[in-house]
Amino acid sequence: MNLSSPMALAHHQLCRFTPLPLLSSSSKHHDRHSSLKTSTTNNGAPMQLMIKASSSMPSPNEYFGDFGARDPFPAELESNFADKVVGNVSTEHKILIPTLSALSLAQQDCSPISPSLPPISEEDALKLLKKIIGWRLVDDQGTLKLQCLWKLRDFKCGVELINRVSVVVDDAGHYPNLFLEQPNQVRAELWTTSIGGLSMNDFIVAAKIDEVKTSDLVHKKRIWA
Repeated sequence: MNLSSPMALAHHQLCRFTPLPLLSSSSKHHDRHSSLKTSTTNNGAPMQLMIKASSSMPSPNEYFGDFGARDPFPAELESNFADKVVGNVSTEHKILIPTLSALSLAQQDCSPISPSLPPISEEDALKLLKKIIGWRLVDDQGTLKLQCLWKLRDFKCGVELINRVSVVVDDAGHYPNLFLEQPNQVRAELWTTSIGGLSMNDFIVAAKIDEVKTSDLVHKKRIWA
């Protein structure tokens, strides 16, 4: 090669790379993201080392682990980020007594009603009506009542239903009016006579009556294939 021109000489010098000695394991770990190259001039003098940074980045698994978890970085620990976490540091399960509003009506007990207590308004009664099944609100000459009807298989089933309801309301201590109507219908009416209208006791008892089993007393529905 003609080395008379400066450009050709520089090209020749840059292309004469000599391999570096093998690095130890610790050196490899320290410089794993860099590649080192060296060259010598034509008179044997070493040239400047050329360091080329590797473009490869650590994989996400090196930061987050195999299952997505990782230890906090030093900067995160210094920021006291955990102090801002809302919660209880103890993982012990705590059993709280449920409030009255969290209990269903059927789980509540009836309370003594003072004659001076005003009856539940129609607006509030309509809201409470959504918590019971099969009952409707009726106005009997200015007195609001709850009413429910059951169509049963026969007269004997009507008697059996009244017996089952009687057991439930006897435990509650608040009683509905029950009517066995021919040929196979039972009607129940609930209201609190001492206040001339509805109280929470009426809705509580209605919810308890809803849990009485009636599936074996009514006509079975036909299923067409």
